Amino acid sequence: MREPGFWHRPPSLLSRLLLPLGAVYGEVASWRMRKAGIEAGAPVICVGNYHLGGAGKTPTTLALVQLLRDLDENPVVLSRGYGGRLKGPIGVDPQRHSAADVGDEPLMMARSVPVVVARDRVDGAALARSQGASVIVMDDGFQNPALVKHLSLIVIDSRRGVGNACVFPAGPLRAPLPLQIERTDALIIIGDGAAADGVAAQIAAQGGVVLRAQLRPEEVSVERLRGQRVLAFAGIGDPARFFATLRASGIDVAEARAFADHHPFTADDLASLADTARRDGLTLVTTEKDLARIGPAAAATLGRAVVSFAVTLAVDDPARWRGFVLERLNQARAGRFGRRR
Repeated sequence: MREPGFWHRPPSLLSRLLLPLGAVYGEVASWRMRKAGIEAGAPVICVGNYHLGGAGKTPTTLALVQLLRDLDENPVVLSRGYGGRLKGPIGVDPQRHSAADVGDEPLMMARSVPVVVARDRVDGAALARSQGASVIVMDDGFQNPALVKHLSLIVIDSRRGVGNACVFPAGPLRAPLPLQIERTDALIIIGDGAAADGVAAQIAAQGGVVLRAQLRPEEVSVERLRGQRVLAFAGIGDPARFFATLRASGIDVAEARAFADHHPFTADDLASLADTARRDGLTLVTTEKDLARIGPAAAATLGRAVVSFAVTLAVDDPARWRGFVLERLNQARAGRFGRRR
């Protein structure tokens, strides 16, 4: 789905006309969020968004996994597997599964961390526990009530914030903002913009933790593209941020093509990209998530190498980040995993 432009502008006539539908959607979402969840038998940390579309959730999930490993935990990521055909529960195997099977994000993450895909998150949590998970990291699912969450960590983009702050379809929000803020334990703001400052103030006022972070390109990705002109393409929630990151890294982006989030690249899409790159002498570059979705077989048909540009999350105050996560894990275990939501 490609996000409508009016979602990220002040409330317009179109968004106002859609407010009644948003009110119905919001009521249903609120009712679901208030339902009691089931204990997973291990601490559950949810990494989520308030809204549809991307904000840096996958790099945050991977950064959290690394932190948990530094704390001698054994994290397993639990994902719904958006875009994949398998309902699960199933452990993701990058050698056996494709993005069409399990979704692009789980496939990408499974290269570095155990990932379980399950439409039913209770069954998924049981499989994660059977795989030795000491902590279950929910990739998305903040609005899903199936499991008790011991820490809800929300990721937000500093430039886009919550858009027009309206509930879908009038805006990008998955549920009314006050309820989502009420259930937020920590907010990670990615970037140096000010669009999320209002939400951050509300989180801090209710005793939540607010952290700033940046998406840092991996040096090997930058070096592979040094001195080359590139055709950048991406089918993620915010392609413009990907293109801006490339340019900020000193990469010469001669052309940029944006596709809808989770776009299923067709043979025609790939042929068009390859033809343009060949004609203009450009190097093809995309995100790790997009390359996972394209797959090695399809990528080989391009006749040109595709460079994946990897980024990692760097939290501005790592000591506070580490201390907060450790404190919440200890609290969860001391309370035998009990939590109000």
